[in-house]
Amino acid sequence: MAFVGLAVVVLGFIISFASLGVTEDVTVRLIMTLVGIAVSLFGIIGLINKAYLKDAIWKK
Repeated sequence: MAFVGLAVVVLGFIISFASLGVTEDVTVRLIMTLVGIAVSLFGIIGLINKAYLKDAIWKK
């Protein structure tokens, strides 16, 4: 599950980076960057964190 989370984080980075080539309109770039950040945060908090909390040291 951690690898899926890592892939989602990289996808969020790619979405943010792709905003540079899509258009010169600042509003569209801002929206794409915010979507990329949201996707990355979902990957970090929702997937990677959940995978590591499954085997947390205090649950043993």
